[in-house]
Amino acid sequence: MSHTLGIRQAQKQKTRQALLDAALQLLEEQSLSSLGLREVTRAVGVAPTAFYRHFRDMADLGVALVEEALSSLHTTLVALLAATGDSEGDDEGEERIAATVELIVAYVRTHPAHVRFIAREQHGGVQAVRSAIGDQLTLFAREVKDQFAREPESAGWDEDDLLMLARMYVDHMVMTASALLEASPDTEERVAASARRQLRLVSLGRRHWLDER
Repeated sequence: MSHTLGIRQAQKQKTRQALLDAALQLLEEQSLSSLGLREVTRAVGVAPTAFYRHFRDMADLGVALVEEALSSLHTTLVALLAATGDSEGDDEGEERIAATVELIVAYVRTHPAHVRFIAREQHGGVQAVRSAIGDQLTLFAREVKDQFAREPESAGWDEDDLLMLARMYVDHMVMTASALLEASPDTEERVAASARRQLRLVSLGRRHWLDER
């Protein structure tokens, strides 16, 4: 009996993932608010009624896509920040800057459809999806803030200023990902170089922020 249940659960998960993958592919050329449920189920080859075994509606599917697109980055980002947080002989944070931009470049290369979805729906017409993206980016910012708080450069900073700095860092990542998505192979390095320069400005501002207070 348990074996049969296991097979059914695996099949259910397979269908759910197929719906997500089909929707993501269809969203390459349109927004979520214009995508119909029947388009998605037709692409997968299941009846429309089967959709409701996995998602309440298209907004619910969109929220699942947000989680798929962004949640996997959390562990990678926090690990990167921790690994580059106190690099001896790296007073200007060059290791972190380079690693951050490399992470964004790699993610855009391997997940362009996810990046395009987030870039389009961050200010799109489906409120639940906008909120989910905002929640994920807020979580990113809080994780970045927590890491920054453990570093010597943050001595004397208050919580609000650290969170402001973290939000700048996260917003920069999103902006860079969007720019890389539109870049050609010939201009990708130019976008990456610009991103590194911008992060140097953030790093420089962080080191001298308390001098102005």
